[in-house]
Amino acid sequence: MSGHDSKYFSTTKKGEIPELKEELNSQYKDKRKDAVKKVIAAMTVGKDVSSLFTDVVNCMQTENLELKKLVYLYLINYAKSQPDLAILAVNTFVKDSQDPNPLIRALAVRTMGCIRVDKITEYLCDPLQRCLKDDDPYVRKTAAICVAKLFDINAELVEDRGFLDSLKDLISDNNPMVVANAVAALTEIQENSSRPIFEITSHTLSKLLTALNECTEWGQVFILDALSRYKAEDAREAENIVERVTPRLQHANCAVVLSAVKMILQQMELISSTDVVRNLCKKMAPPLVTLLSAEPEIQYVALRNINLIVQKRPTILAHEIKVFFCKYNDPIYVKMEKLEIMIKLASDRNIDQVLLEFKEYATEVDVDFVRKAVRAIGRCAIKLERAAERCISVLLELIKIKVNYVVQEAIIVIKDIFRRYPNTYESIIATLCESLDTLDEPEAKASMIWIIGEYAERIDNADELLESFLENFPEEPAQVQLQLLTATVKLFLKKPTEGPQQMIQAVLNNATVETDNPDLRDRAYIYWRLLSTDPEAAKDVVLAEKPVIGDDSNLLDSSLLDELLANVATLSSVYHKPPEAFVTRAKTTQKTDDEDFPEGSDAGYSEPSAQAAAGGSASPPTSSDAPYSVSKKPVPGPASSSPPPSVPDLLGDLIGLDNSAIVPVDEPTTPAGPPLPILLPASAGQGLQISAQLTRQDGQIFYHLLFENNTQIPLDGFMIQFNKNTFGLAAAGALQVPPVQPGSSASTLLPMVVFQNLSQGPPSSLLQVAVKNNQQPVWYFNDKISMHIFFTDDGRMERANFLETWRSLPDSNEVSKDFPALFITNVEAVLERLAATNMFFIAKRKHANQDVFYFSTKIPRGIPFLVELTTVIGSPGLKCAVKTPNIDMAPLFFEALETLLKE
Repeated sequence: MSGHDSKYFSTTKKGEIPELKEELNSQYKDKRKDAVKKVIAAMTVGKDVSSLFTDVVNCMQTENLELKKLVYLYLINYAKSQPDLAILAVNTFVKDSQDPNPLIRALAVRTMGCIRVDKITEYLCDPLQRCLKDDDPYVRKTAAICVAKLFDINAELVEDRGFLDSLKDLISDNNPMVVANAVAALTEIQENSSRPIFEITSHTLSKLLTALNECTEWGQVFILDALSRYKAEDAREAENIVERVTPRLQHANCAVVLSAVKMILQQMELISSTDVVRNLCKKMAPPLVTLLSAEPEIQYVALRNINLIVQKRPTILAHEIKVFFCKYNDPIYVKMEKLEIMIKLASDRNIDQVLLEFKEYATEVDVDFVRKAVRAIGRCAIKLERAAERCISVLLELIKIKVNYVVQEAIIVIKDIFRRYPNTYESIIATLCESLDTLDEPEAKASMIWIIGEYAERIDNADELLESFLENFPEEPAQVQLQLLTATVKLFLKKPTEGPQQMIQAVLNNATVETDNPDLRDRAYIYWRLLSTDPEAAKDVVLAEKPVIGDDSNLLDSSLLDELLANVATLSSVYHKPPEAFVTRAKTTQKTDDEDFPEGSDAGYSEPSAQAAAGGSASPPTSSDAPYSVSKKPVPGPASSSPPPSVPDLLGDLIGLDNSAIVPVDEPTTPAGPPLPILLPASAGQGLQISAQLTRQDGQIFYHLLFENNTQIPLDGFMIQFNKNTFGLAAAGALQVPPVQPGSSASTLLPMVVFQNLSQGPPSSLLQVAVKNNQQPVWYFNDKISMHIFFTDDGRMERANFLETWRSLPDSNEVSKDFPALFITNVEAVLERLAATNMFFIAKRKHANQDVFYFSTKIPRGIPFLVELTTVIGSPGLKCAVKTPNIDMAPLFFEALETLLKE
């Protein structure tokens, strides 16, 4: 649109649609063109003008290129919602694809590719076939991209009609832009396909290298990215390729430079000559340095990539460390990245100037930057043994300026230096102790306490220093409490005098009786047991020689680093994560989003032959899921015969249970059914055996419990409490289990509520339970929550609503999992079983030889789960894809689904 077209966005009069309809059917060309502009303007601001579809399509029959473009724009937007009417435009598309004007031919084939409607796809094939062999390179390059779009819509059609072969032929085209677009299309297709499609051979290699010099900058990026995946046959070929690509390092476009660097780095792995490698490293340094003079955003991307490059090839920028010195006006994100790279490039040769810089940064005003700078000094000390003393001198100078956060950060890094160089720099401890009163951050306190405990024999007043921390022991964070406990034990073992003896008694008492932190309590019990049974063994354990810590400046695993370097100049190299960690690619064999269920399938509602009541219960845990039992004792006891499994520690405030915190419970009569899983065996419960399982009945969640008394005395006064958990499960009512006589049992149902007792952290299926009675101590056991008991009755969706919700959720909200051992033989039985748990069948379709089923369900708070199951009936192997706003819950959903399908 021209600069005067803003008038089309102005407020319209009453009866806008009829007026536009009239203008679109006007006999005057200018009036029709103005009307289409008004329609596009209305569409742009979000108004629904789909009712004008037929009238707008009629305007396609025109020689006016601008009007044709506007009509095509409208078609792309509304064809999906009006697929039947979109067919009306097909004849015009086909006709336009043979127009004498190459711009119109290209426009027609581009638009047909953008209209993602299956019915139109069939009509696209012939025009696309012609355009791929068109005389005009502009049409051919547009057609090349259209093949990739068509593959995304219908992969089988592309292969059947031979479009992939035509695309590969275009790599030999004499126009470099056509070659670049063919490479871009083939690369895109390869990423969405599970089998090899685009493989560069020595023949295509020379074609690509020739086109590289002549195509546009983005064409060069596509070709360079493709070349970086080519494995040269030998060192000589790798050298030849690098020689042809090296001129791209001088390009003005940053993307071309980084793609060239990536390609050269990949080929350097095959080059054996050290002289060639050294020369290439020299050639790559200037372009990388030049990137740092661009805008801050480009600098950041360049720095994140350089961070990876210097980990693999530090010699490239070993002499260029000054370009990474921070400028006063650099944004904080650029400064932080520069610090990381300076640490990686720091060496004995340049450490003095690096330390001067870091010392300067430590006096800046940005607190986060200052902390990072102080920490960088410590990391340099750990990395460079010869420079450690100079680094410590700088840290001591910074401590003397008495800036609180600088002092605290310095103490944290000095603790690491002590661990790196034991018995070397302990003379500075006295200086550190002067700053004791200023410490208020947990990590700094914990570091100082560690230093006092580790070197207690060298500090005359170590007991007094620790005592000053112990005064506020209950209020301290867990990190500080754990260090205080260990440091006090170290002090006692090194100086077993009266003072430390009283301190150890107070600390162990606080850490076992007064705390609700299970880590702290367990560590205290271990120390208590060690000290009371074998003090010499305690010395061997607590005062054992610690491993020397290493340099952490190159944090990435070598295989991950190689993968990230293969993805330089992409988001992967900025995130420092492999692509699959943040991108979910829908392979063509499993495509559902952005397309309706195919016609002729069993799509629509399916009422299973027998709808079961929504009261399905989880199957008993398998042996691998068997929970463990623990009995609370006033002093540490021997280890349980079966060690606890590795589960998230959610024990918050469960231990130290008192009667007032427990709900006495009362339940209705329990239903008959399969035996409940045993969670507390009689051997661990001093004769009391507890079996339990969560279940759902009539829309209500219950905890079904069975108490079996194998003791010689009656048991009564049963009480229960649940620890914080992912779903916030808590008792909703009271349970009155009658006294259980020896040799008898009692069963009950405890009503539950959700979101009352929520835990923090990642979702977990762990449910931790405490049960007590009047005759025994508190018993603790773990149960496993099966998510399907939370599936609500209102989880069924209309088919249209399902499709709309699926499309509205981004791809990042989709996750899939394969179940190679699961298979479905009786579809009806499976649908019944899933419906009984409120997982509702929506539709079914065929894809190749596979059956694809769609289900919907919801959990409390209205969170939907949209499910796609793909399998071959009767054959092992099932794939489940789920889309949900709460993607963190997906692993728990997969666990529940596997349980249901195994039943």
